[in-house]
Amino acid sequence: MAALVGCGVHNATLEIDGPEVPILDGSAVPFVTKILAAGLTPQAAPVRAIRVLRPVEVANGAARARLSPDDTLRIEFTIEFEDAAIGVQTKSLNMSNGSFVRELSNSRTFCRKADVETMRANGLALGGTMENAVVVDGDKVLSPGGLRHADEAVRHKMLDAVGDLGLAGLPILGFYQGMRAGHALTNDLLHALFSDQANYRIVTCDVATAARLPGAGVHAGEIPRVA
Repeated sequence: MAALVGCGVHNATLEIDGPEVPILDGSAVPFVTKILAAGLTPQAAPVRAIRVLRPVEVANGAARARLSPDDTLRIEFTIEFEDAAIGVQTKSLNMSNGSFVRELSNSRTFCRKADVETMRANGLALGGTMENAVVVDGDKVLSPGGLRHADEAVRHKMLDAVGDLGLAGLPILGFYQGMRAGHALTNDLLHALFSDQANYRIVTCDVATAARLPGAGVHAGEIPRVA
């Protein structure tokens, strides 16, 4: 979902013949590479978007997610983990144009070594390896090659948020702020947004607004190199 949103795909049919989408290298960059190689087909229909009209916020314990009005999609995320290899990380990005592809697409999912052991003991994540996730243990990064970015963890959480917001069905014009948020909380945020029509308006994008949407004008040359 994040790759589709970040590449500016607004209309697609997905067919999956397995139990889940392959994890590949744990990031979105393999999907981004294929999408941009295939190219996008312009359609004879205006681009519509969801404009956030007033702040909406949800919380679950210390985790919070919020949407407020903005002229484009901006994302700010903060994570906090006990493991020193991750710690506290905060990042903010304007998602216009190719920002997703350049800044977020190659950031991999991550987990703690203790979590891997627990999941496998329960028959979960059996296909997971240190090649398709960043695994940390205290202050150590166990995955070969280390990190792709010093703040790869928060970048991946932002990548997640881009995909989660894509479930709205149309691009979002708003400022998303996540604090220790995950997939479920961002989905709760969308439900809260749509629970009251005074929170949003579906608009037809003019040329200037469409040019600020994620993926507008992006090209393969912006895909980050992956070792």
